[in-house]
Order: sequence, then C-alpha cells, then structure tokens
Amino acid sequence: MPGKKNAKVAQKPKKKPPVNEKYKDRIFKSLFGNPEHKDWTLALYNAVNNSHYRNPESIQFNTIDDALFVGLQNDVSFLIAFELNLWEHQSTFDPNMPTRFLRHFAQLLEKYIVISKYNPFSTKLQTLPRPRFVCFYNGTKEEPENIVLKLSDAFGISSEESDIEVKVTMLNINYGKNQKLLDACNPLKEYAWLVETIRQHQKEKNNLEAAIDLAIDEMPKDFVIRSFIIGNRAEVKKMLLTEWNQQEMLQRDRDEVRMDERQRIAKEMLQENLPIAMITKISKLSEDVVRSLASSRSSALVRG
Repeated sequence: MPGKKNAKVAQKPKKKPPVNEKYKDRIFKSLFGNPEHKDWTLALYNAVNNSHYRNPESIQFNTIDDALFVGLQNDVSFLIAFELNLWEHQSTFDPNMPTRFLRHFAQLLEKYIVISKYNPFSTKLQTLPRPRFVCFYNGTKEEPENIVLKLSDAFGISSEESDIEVKVTMLNINYGKNQKLLDACNPLKEYAWLVETIRQHQKEKNNLEAAIDLAIDEMPKDFVIRSFIIGNRAEVKKMLLTEWNQQEMLQRDRDEVRMDERQRIAKEMLQENLPIAMITKISKLSEDVVRSLASSRSSALVRG
C-alpha cells in the first residue's frame, strides 16, 4: 500500500568505542590520553593530586605529535586549572626521565606561548601554567612505590646548586602497589589488573597472544574499561603484543650490553694475568667463559 513503511528496518551496525588513531600505539595512551574518555584522565589526575575536579571538559589535551616534533612524541599531556601536566608510561626504570620531560615541556611551552596572549616583552610578569611531571611505571623489576627523579642528579658530583631543576614523580602502578592510588582511580586499577593477569597467564601458557585473550575474557563485567577493551579487541591485542615484544627486545639489548661489559672486564684482567677465580668473581662470568676468553687471547697472541 502506498505510504506504508516497510516492516523490516535495516539495523545500523553498532559503533565500537572509538580509538583515536594518535593513541593506538600504546594501551596507556589509549586509556588516559583519549579525548573520548576525558573522564578517565580526570579520574587519574584527581587520584594523583588528591583533587576533586568533576568536569572532564576542563581537560585540554595538547599531547606532542611526532609528526610535528620528530623524536619528541610524548604519552599524554594536557592543561587543567592552569597546570601543564605531562605523563609518561614506562615498563623500565629510566633515570633520564627528567631530561626527556624537560625537552617535552620546552616544546609545549613554546606552543603555549604562540597560541596564548603571552607577551615576553611586557614590563609586567607574564604568568605560565605550572608544570607537573609524572611517570607511571609498571615494569617487572621491583621498584619503590614513589620516587622523585631530579635533573640535577645528572649534573655531576658538584655540590653547588644548579640554576635549573626538573623533578619527575615516578609512581609504581603495578597491581598491588600504591593501593591507595589504584583504589582512587578505577580505570588505572583495572589497567594494572589487566597487565598483571596477562603476565600470570604468560608464565602458565608461555604464549603471549593466548595470555592476552584469556585476560581479556576474564575481565570482570563491572570494569569501566571493559567495553573499550572488548570493543577494540583486535587493536588492543596488537598494542599489547607490540609493547611486550618491544620490552623483550630492550631487555635482550640490555643483557647483551651487560655481557659485553663483563667480557671487557674479564679481558682486561686476563691481560694482567690475574687468577681465573678472581676474574670469574669480579666479572660474574662462568669459569668456562673466562677460560674460553683466555684461550682466544692466547691464540691471538700466537698469531700475532
């Protein structure tokens, strides 16, 4: 009949919770640097600073884009209450974080000056947003719950006070650490649970991809980040696999560097004709390795 509507109406496909392409490379950035979930960013900010802001729209993201500042891309940065917050997420302890934060802050400060009404030539003091630097650590190596890293520690042994200082608060967000902080921010606590659950399953299964799937499947239904993780499962798996592989590669590189350094020490001690037992104790190399180095050195001397 004319004008009669079709009984069946085509259903629109359900939209997945959006993943901002700029933040797809790391889970932490996807959760806490995503404009679609400023409420999670605000919850973490309040937990870290013991504040009580309620309007997520007070968050103004200004995270550095690697396309604009090559090599200086940071995890999360935003303005709130005239504070410039820079957050980094690390799975390894890095004592050089203050230098990294200083470089990021310099770029963000320049950007702020350009887009604001800041007048560097004014005879009146021009105000600037107060910087707040936080590094969230969730590596497997045991670290304190709270450490303050200082740029001045890189200035050598001089006891003289420096003309510049940068402080970075490193917070251990592994599941079971900083419990008060985790309890104050459900998204952070759930993220910590996810990472810890993946680690436990990986130990049992020795299969990272299977461990990730199991952890996602086991995520409690009342988790606020669950819909995001489930809705973007393929992307989340890629991010987690990439992060884990990068961590393993970095660890292998560090192990190789340590081994090279130990062998260098052993070779120098062999040149001094020191006892094998002393060399193994100091270099922490096995006796077989030290003897192999000694044999190679002897062969080289003969050829020479």
